[in-house]
Amino acid sequence: MPDPGKTMTSADLLDPEVLSRLGNLSFRARSVVEGFIAGMHQSPYHGFSVEFSEHRPYAPGDETRILDWKVYGRTDRLVVKQFQEETNLKAYLVVDASASMSFGSRRLSKLDYAKHLAAALAYLMLKQRDAVGLLTFDEKPRRYYPPRSVMTYLNPLLSELESLQPGGQTRVGPVLHELAERIRRRGLILLFSDLLDDPSEVLSGLRHFRHDHHEVLVFHILDPLERDLNLTGNVIFEDLETRQRIGAQAALLRRSYRERVREFLEALRRGCRQHSIDYVLMDTSERFDRALFEYLVKRRKIGG
Repeated sequence: MPDPGKTMTSADLLDPEVLSRLGNLSFRARSVVEGFIAGMHQSPYHGFSVEFSEHRPYAPGDETRILDWKVYGRTDRLVVKQFQEETNLKAYLVVDASASMSFGSRRLSKLDYAKHLAAALAYLMLKQRDAVGLLTFDEKPRRYYPPRSVMTYLNPLLSELESLQPGGQTRVGPVLHELAERIRRRGLILLFSDLLDDPSEVLSGLRHFRHDHHEVLVFHILDPLERDLNLTGNVIFEDLETRQRIGAQAALLRRSYRERVREFLEALRRGCRQHSIDYVLMDTSERFDRALFEYLVKRRKIGG
């Protein structure tokens, strides 16, 4: 936990463990984005130019009224707020809220992590005047908020995310087909899910979006324990969706388990690559800046 007497840095604001102790989801989303922007000049993002960035360096002759004094207070850098025309990008945040997303060996569950990441991206995109929508699902579609580009739309989006609770079994592949039928206007699909389903069905659903000419960015969110099975002794494993339990010696399972995970991840990576789908594997211990950076790279590729 951060020292209460110490000034928070941009790196602190991107750490899931630190962020989980700060305010509500709205405050956290803003903190992630502000921390990310403040750290853009540092490694590994040094030199990455974002054409639609909300700031640019101060130049002699700029009016002082458009200086961003908050950024100056944090970084001692003089930057100017940019005001840009609305773009044509429509983004759809698609969040998996099935029961398996409730798992977490750390402070944030997979669903918590997905909610924070989706909230931060919603804030960033609306700041850039892109249109953002939200879809949630478990074994079937839940809620749908169509894309809008006004900043006042952030509150209902974050309210929906904050109240989102896990429930229902995983049917990622079939539900993606249903959602693809619902989303008629072409845009950028950002999926937040643990993808714990048959890889061939998941990829079939993702291909449906590509067939309809959507761009797709997948954030595959897992818990570190799910990836490594770093346990010892006798362990009771419980399926969060069926509540079935089984006991086993973790050490005896570890090698074969890791091999199955490796095969599962490779099938998803390979399938996404073959169909021009951007795939980002993350776990709930990772800072949020890598995900935001991957979004910015994708955003710059597709323009707007």
